[in-house]
Amino acid sequence: MRCPKCQNESSKVVDSRQAEDGRAIRRRRECENCGNRFTTFERIEEMPLLVIKKDESREVFNRDKILNGIIRSAQKRPVSIEDMERTVERVEQKVRALGENEVKADVIGGFVMEELAELDEITYVRFASVYRSFKDVSELEELLRNITNRGIDPEK
Repeated sequence: MRCPKCQNESSKVVDSRQAEDGRAIRRRRECENCGNRFTTFERIEEMPLLVIKKDESREVFNRDKILNGIIRSAQKRPVSIEDMERTVERVEQKVRALGENEVKADVIGGFVMEELAELDEITYVRFASVYRSFKDVSELEELLRNITNRGIDPEK
């Protein structure tokens, strides 16, 4: 690792610890030439993940789009931003666990709906109504029947 002060390529690791919830390693280094201390981070290089849209176009996976959709769906609901962020994190983990570089948008939407069904039923219904683009009330009624049959706790 090159020293940012003298550009020497020889340094030693003084301290290492986990960072970013275990997704990175933070290393304190000391230049063997000038004694300057600096910090480096080591992360797993993740391949870019592409989302295949309904029209077969592709775009880079963007967790913020998922979070924004959940925020809109959870408006005026007792769902904290921390719960929403954890939901997005679990969705991203599920998507990356597929081990694919390209994932269909409907697969990601399904993961979001699974998570929201456990988080808050109203948020789930709101998200589903936009995501599935219901054509008539009967499709919404079917969704509500499925929620009732799954036994989702209305107090959640």
